Amino acid sequence: MAESGISTFMTVTEDIEQGSTIKGLALEEKKDVDDVAVEDVKEETKSDAEVLTFPEGGFYAWAAVAGGFLTQFTCFGYINSFGVYQDFYVRNFLTASTPSDIGWIGGVQIFLNFSLGAITGRIFDRGYAKHLMYSGTVLYAISIFCLSLAHQNSYYQVFLTNGVGLGIASGLTYPATFAITGHYFLKKRALAVGLVSSGSAIGAVVHPIMLNRLINGPVGFHNGVRISAAMNTVLLIAACLLTHSRLPPKRLQKFPIVKWIREPAYLAILVGAVFVFLGLFFSIFYLQLYSVTRGVSSNIAFYSTSILNAASFFGRTVTGYYGRKLGVFNIGSFFAFSTGVVVLCMMAVKDTTGTVLFAIFYGLCSGGCVAITNSMIANVSAHPNEIGTRLGVFFGLGGILGLFASPISGAILTSEYHWPRAILFSGAR
Repeated sequence: MAESGISTFMTVTEDIEQGSTIKGLALEEKKDVDDVAVEDVKEETKSDAEVLTFPEGGFYAWAAVAGGFLTQFTCFGYINSFGVYQDFYVRNFLTASTPSDIGWIGGVQIFLNFSLGAITGRIFDRGYAKHLMYSGTVLYAISIFCLSLAHQNSYYQVFLTNGVGLGIASGLTYPATFAITGHYFLKKRALAVGLVSSGSAIGAVVHPIMLNRLINGPVGFHNGVRISAAMNTVLLIAACLLTHSRLPPKRLQKFPIVKWIREPAYLAILVGAVFVFLGLFFSIFYLQLYSVTRGVSSNIAFYSTSILNAASFFGRTVTGYYGRKLGVFNIGSFFAFSTGVVVLCMMAVKDTTGTVLFAIFYGLCSGGCVAITNSMIANVSAHPNEIGTRLGVFFGLGGILGLFASPISGAILTSEYHWPRAILFSGAR
């Protein structure tokens, strides 16, 4: 019996020791987990601290601005030159199609350039900036070179290359060029965004002159498009080499887009976009055709789009400089209202002087309106990693509106050129 008691006592003791050992292991395991959690918090805190630090300059910062400038020059600058194609297609190359049909080509460009931002903005925020730039460059080259192979009155060939292909290529790169400035600049962000945005204005000055001289000159449509395609492809490759993102992506990014839309400031920007995009591109696409039908000499008419976009360059840079001093929302509201007023003044344009003055004032106002929007969205973003997605939502809405605005304007215009009706639709938005 004594032996049995001793045996029982040893068994209980062993169970207690085993339980203590298990409990100790559990405590050690819990401690290890806590240590890992603490390290994760420290890493996350460290990452957040790095995100909130902006170099405000340096080689990579200004190289990103230069790369964005070149991308805007070749992509959106080329889209802004569609007025040259619109005039050439209506009067020469696609005579079997109506102005409304041809307007769909420009509308699809705008739609894809902006609407893809809802996707590409999120992709950029996940750290795939280089992938967007290189894929956009390849598709851009394929599309423009294929446009040079299109046959006269073959609408679908022009639509797929000049509309769909070029629109997708531009849409892949457009939000990234603006969002990447948010990785390097805070105090100088409005200036940096203005410089990037000015690339499209400079491109829309150079491309119309170049295309008019090539397409309407001895070189002809097909070889002229090939020359412009080769130049733009080289510039896009240079942009890819210059552009580098700085901030690492978060492992999980769940953006509360519905919550953003409920924010008064962001909602006001989106509502304003509805009215702006319905009429923004009418004058850019139709000014050259309008000038020709009003009896303005072909030399001035061919330069009208370039004059407009040259003035747009100054509008974009001025808003970037004064945005910080006067407030980006004050500047944005002023230029949005002024753009609509200037469009209505287009009905009074009947000669060379009127054409030049209209191009200058519309370029200044529309350029400022477009450039300041990116800084407005950056200012309402709580975190730099939100900027790409917020821009994507904004441009997605703008793209949908741009898809229908140009064809509607063409349908209102008709082949008989009822200009006052189209101008009222565009300016009174």
